[in-house]
Parts: sequence; C-alpha cells; structure tokens
Amino acid sequence: MQKLYETKAPPQKAFLVSIISGKPNDDAICRELEGLAKTLEIEIAAHEKIRVREKTAKFGMGSGKAEELTKKAVEMQADLLVFDWNPSPSQQRNWEELSGLPVVDRQELIIRIFAQRAITREAELQVRLAELTYFLPRLTHKYIDLSRQRGGRYGTKGAGETKLETDRRKIEKQINLLEKEIDKIRKQRKTQRGQRERNNLPVCAIVGYTNAGKSSLLNVLTGADVLAEDKLFCTLDAVTRRFQPSPGVTVLLTDTVGFIRSLPHSLIKAFHSTLEEASLADILIHILDASDPDIESNYETTINVLKELSDTKESSATEKPSTDIPMITVLNKIDRLTSDAVEELQNRFPGSVAVSVKNGVGLDALKEKIKNFTGYLL
Repeated sequence: MQKLYETKAPPQKAFLVSIISGKPNDDAICRELEGLAKTLEIEIAAHEKIRVREKTAKFGMGSGKAEELTKKAVEMQADLLVFDWNPSPSQQRNWEELSGLPVVDRQELIIRIFAQRAITREAELQVRLAELTYFLPRLTHKYIDLSRQRGGRYGTKGAGETKLETDRRKIEKQINLLEKEIDKIRKQRKTQRGQRERNNLPVCAIVGYTNAGKSSLLNVLTGADVLAEDKLFCTLDAVTRRFQPSPGVTVLLTDTVGFIRSLPHSLIKAFHSTLEEASLADILIHILDASDPDIESNYETTINVLKELSDTKESSATEKPSTDIPMITVLNKIDRLTSDAVEELQNRFPGSVAVSVKNGVGLDALKEKIKNFTGYLL
C-alpha cells in the first residue's frame, strides 16, 4: 500500500506587533492587522500591543523593548515578524538581524493581498508597479555588505555598489515601462467615460471599506457576476453595469476597489486609474458594514481616502473633488442586527438607507433614493 504524503506547505506563523497610542481607534487598527494576516492565511502566534516611550533610529523603539519582543517571537516559534507600522528599510534590516526572522510591515501585507487578488492584466500591472515602488528603496540594504568591499583599481567602485546600481536601473526601467502601460489604460478609461457622457447617463460609484458588500450590492442590483467573497480586497478592477432604479431611469453603477486605513501611497498611485472612477462619479454610494464594531472609523477611512484622491497631483484640475460629490450612505448587513441597533445606527448616520444585500431588505428604498438623487442631475 502506498503511503500518502502531505504536499501543502504549512501556514506561516507570525508574531504581530502593534504600537498603540491610547486613541479610541487602537483596537480597530489592531483587529485590522489580524484581518490582513488571516486573509493571507498566516497563523497568528501572538499579537503584542505596546506603547513606545523612547524612539530610536535603529529600531523605532528602545533596544531593550526590541530585544524583549524578539525573545517572545522566538519562544512562540514564529516564522516572521509582522509590524503594524512601516519601518524604514534600515530599521527593517536591523530587526531581521536581531531576530533572525523575516520582517513584514503592514504595507507589504496589503501589497501581498493585492497580488493574490489580481486577475486582469490591468490589476497585475498596477500591483507589479506597487511592488517595485515598495522594493526599490530596500535594495540598498540588500547589498550593503557587498558595497563595503574594495575591489578593482584605485578610485573604481566595488562589486556590490556596481550590482546595486545595475539592479536599481533595471527596477527604475521596469517602473517607467509599467507607468507608461498603465497610462495607456487610463487614457482608454477616459475615452470610455467620454462615450458614457455622450449617452448622458449618470454614474454612481459604489465606494466603501473593504469587505463591506460593494460587489454583492452591484450583483444584486444589476445581475452582474462580480466575485463577492467574505474576504478583504476581492475586487481590484472597476466594473460598470447599467442599472434602472425605476422604469425609464437608467444609471451606470461602478464597483470600485475597497478602502482601508492608511492605504499605501504606492497602491494609491498605482491604482489611480481605477480609483479615479470614484472621483469622477456623479453620485457616490457609500456602503458600510452595519455589523462592524468599527463602522464609524471605517466611514472616516473612506472619506479620508476620497480626500486623498482629490488631492493627488495626477487628478485633473477640472475634476470635481470627491468630497463634493452627492453621497448616499448605505448601512448593509442589517440582518445581523436587532431593529433597535439598526435604528440607533440610522440616528448616527442621518439620511442613511438600511439594507441587507443578503436577503433583499431595504433595496427598494435604496433604488428610490438613487432615483431621487439622479433626478437632481437630469
């Protein structure tokens, strides 16, 4: 009888570290880090939440605290350290030397998730651009030991420095090529938007925190088949479908990339051609997970990302700021709440529409609201 062997690699075990400041959203930020790790199927060995009194250039905190955390990670048999902040490349290298473990920051976690979710050519290009932009400043520390070598004739550069410069030029060349390809896609989007404008159809962009139910809402309203799972960042591409909130009224509904706290700037820049669908819409449908204890923090996150999109230099001077676009607030997943809890949420978010995309409750009220908002535009 043949013996069967397990071929699937065991999940990585991570020691998570969050710096807290005593602010109300500390718990939300910590839960988010755990959610990012679990999305990548990383097992959480422990999650250490610390306050930093002494900041040093070497570790971003005192050496004693760094050694204490490293010792705990080793005792937990962790495979990697995951930080909820973005250490500098030199700090990352110092932590790796101290612990003997790979160090992953929050930004890299998000980029890894985006890389897993990328399906279309456009998404793959955008993720690759974000990866290279993130990796470029970390090249120096990869070759720092080699660059100290003395080689060749007097006054010439060492082998390590030459290798560093060669790799840097290669990456910069790749970044330049990717930016040109993405720019072509952005121009194609602009052409498509021009065609929509000629048809005089209002555009409603569905925005919100990741995993709030944006793709599910698009699917149930338009019959689209966009992938919708209970995972972070399922949708990386803007998907547009026709929708009739009432007979004789047609709008375009656009699903967009989910937002998250401190979305890495490299991703905002790389996905600008996709994210700008929100800044160019006529109406924003801001969907929130009503069952999430961090709902208010998630609301603020979306508003802040929209502001950042408006402030991005790549935005056209003729674009309307995202924060000036009429917005419908939708409280989704009310099937998980009591009626009293739903009423309390609607008082906290005046004018909001409470729905359950899962069982269809409240969708008629949402359609009526979209029709009324559209009426102001026509």
